[in-house]
Amino acid sequence: MAFDFDQWIDRRHSDSLKWHKYGDRDVLPLWVADTDFRSPPAVIEAIKKRADHGVFGYGAAPDGLIDITLSRLAQRYNWHIEPDWLVLLPGVVCGLNLSVRAFTESGQSTVAPTPIYPPFRTAAQLAERTQVNLPMRLQGDRWVMDLNTSIMQGNERLLMLCNPHNPCGTVYRRDELEAQLAFAQQHDLIVCSDEIHCDLLLSPDVHHIPFATLNEDAAQRSITLISPSKSFNIAGLGASLAIIPNRELRQRFKQVREGIVPGVDILALVAAEAAWRDGEEWLTAQLDYLRANRDRLVAQVNALPALRMTAPEATYLGWIDASRLAVDTPALYFEQHGLGFSPGGDFGDDRFVRFNFGCTRATLEQAVTRLQHAVAARG
Repeated sequence: MAFDFDQWIDRRHSDSLKWHKYGDRDVLPLWVADTDFRSPPAVIEAIKKRADHGVFGYGAAPDGLIDITLSRLAQRYNWHIEPDWLVLLPGVVCGLNLSVRAFTESGQSTVAPTPIYPPFRTAAQLAERTQVNLPMRLQGDRWVMDLNTSIMQGNERLLMLCNPHNPCGTVYRRDELEAQLAFAQQHDLIVCSDEIHCDLLLSPDVHHIPFATLNEDAAQRSITLISPSKSFNIAGLGASLAIIPNRELRQRFKQVREGIVPGVDILALVAAEAAWRDGEEWLTAQLDYLRANRDRLVAQVNALPALRMTAPEATYLGWIDASRLAVDTPALYFEQHGLGFSPGGDFGDDRFVRFNFGCTRATLEQAVTRLQHAVAARG
């Protein structure tokens, strides 16, 4: 089946957070992490079929979603989990926040890389916890986490990982994950691993390895967060899962959730099951399209003397170094030239911007042209 990722779908006056942000201003929204692609036909059809039923009462976790989750993890990662390890959530972000509140107490700290997806940072702030930041450093053409133990204070309790990494696009190799596990063991840390982008691998020589599959110790100290939302462009439906093999950790997680985080919407459950069960052909085609977008963007960015960008191994997010552009706030500067990027400061580094290239080729070309004009305007 052919899928048309070049199809323009006007989201300007829909309920799109991404496109609503700039209103009628001539600014291309290339920020929040959803794509401009129509979701897989199988997902759309499954939602229509469920809507035709006409009754939308409280929902329970469908056996089909549990079954396809177990099957998918076993086939892709040789990870054989039990159904009762799963906790359904209306989003990965609430999983990050629940982990901070369940596994740290007042006076204890979280540990996270920097730069990092902003909810990693705000989860600690909202819970009134401090956070130790381990810098992501550029080694060759890959960003990797510097596990520098000298900055640890001794009150850390939770290590928060992001693999594939947002915003740097790194897919951690086994030896890097084993080093993270050794770090967690050394400091007696529980590990929350956000693996929401695990299906969006753009480099043929990389493979996603769930942290919890390293060994039994990794499994017993871990909370793994997964979702089809990014991979199949159903983020607005909000169906995610936490995988928690350790019974005590799972009970603490569920206890903190009780009465605060609602159940998952029934249409979201239907969409998630359809995506994982019947969306593979669409996903493969999307990855080919995103890979071409990435290669085009990397080549054009690095042709500009004031900008630098490594090729992300996964995700549809480009982390662009604008430090040589010599402007106070790169995101604001680019916005004035019609480009709506995510500000690097939200991730922990003001010198950068994040570029969402999950868009049509025509939008990408328009954005590249505006990027060239913006850089040229600096002389």
